Order: sequence, then C-alpha cells, then structure tokens
Amino acid sequence: MILYSNNDDHYSHRVRIVLAEKDIACEVRETSNEEAPEEVLALNPYHSLPILADRDLGLYDAGIMLEYLDERFPHPPLLPVYPVSRANSRTLMTRIDKEWCPLVDTLIAGDLSDKELLIVKEELLNEISTVAPTFKEFDFFMSEDFSLIDCYLAPILWRLPSLGINLPLNRHLKPLLDYQTKIFARPSFQDSLSLIERDLRD
Repeated sequence: MILYSNNDDHYSHRVRIVLAEKDIACEVRETSNEEAPEEVLALNPYHSLPILADRDLGLYDAGIMLEYLDERFPHPPLLPVYPVSRANSRTLMTRIDKEWCPLVDTLIAGDLSDKELLIVKEELLNEISTVAPTFKEFDFFMSEDFSLIDCYLAPILWRLPSLGINLPLNRHLKPLLDYQTKIFARPSFQDSLSLIERDLRD
C-alpha cells in the first residue's frame, strides 16, 4: 500500500492521521501536485493528490480513502457501528467538505484581494465557532470516541494560524481550544505531520 501524499495539504493530512491512528503499514511518499510523477497523477482523473494505491486499487478521494481504511483495518473503529450514528457522522463530514473546506482552500490559494480574504477568514471563524459548544458535551467531535470526523477537523484547526486566523481565548471557544490541545497532543496526530506541516504553527 502506498499513499502519494501532498506534504502540506489538509486532505492528505486526514489520510495520514488514519494511517497513524490504526498503525497501518503503508509507504507514504510525500510530494506535491507539481512534482508528482505523471504516472502517479494518471491514477486520478483529476490529476491531484492524495492518491492511495493498494495492489490493483487506486483511490483518489480522501473521504473514500478514510472509509476504505476503516473497513479494511477495523481496529480501532473510527465510524460508529449503528446505521443512524454512522449516517450522522457522514453528514458532519459532508458539511465540513462542502462548507468549511472551500473556505480553507480559498485562503490557501490567496488569489483574492485582502478585503475579500478578510471576509473569507471571518466566515470560516464563524463556522468553526458554531461547533464550539458541542465540546462541552463530548470529548471529541459529536462523539465520546475519536472518529473520522476528528480526522477531517484536526488538519483545518492545525492550519488556522498559517491562514491568519487565531482563535480568541474566551468562554465560548474554550471547549474548542481544549479539544484542539488534546487532539494536537495525540500521538497519531503528531506522527501524521509532515516537516512542512510542523512548521505551520511555529
């Protein structure tokens, strides 16, 4: 099994967290969309990373990769067993993909004016702030157990300072800040970081 991973991409980072959390034997080849060999990018019709190659199987959607790894290596499980809970988890992951990730990607691209980027930063901060109260009730994102949803959220939180967003220390955000500290200290999260990603919060 080989993961062709973009070394500073939050989608690739999700997959690396799952690999580390489950201690899966997988060769991680760090590269970038610009430097990846053409034969690798050819595995993905969209010519982008990450790409997971497992024998004759080639996966190029990070969400599908996460569920494939969770099903193929079921311990520890990172999705709930029961259909309703599993559907709720998928709904939350879809929300992050459709509502938060476009904002993150826009900030990383940096193609807008300063005024437009400021609006995007405020929108992302507002989106993240709305989930802060849930961490009063749960140890992890809407769950008592670490799950795939945390693998979606953690790479975004890690990148916030590099995007010019600093979460203010106040009573409303404190549960989220406590969650963030706990997630970042998790061995699987630390093991998942590329050298470039480690520098994002220095």
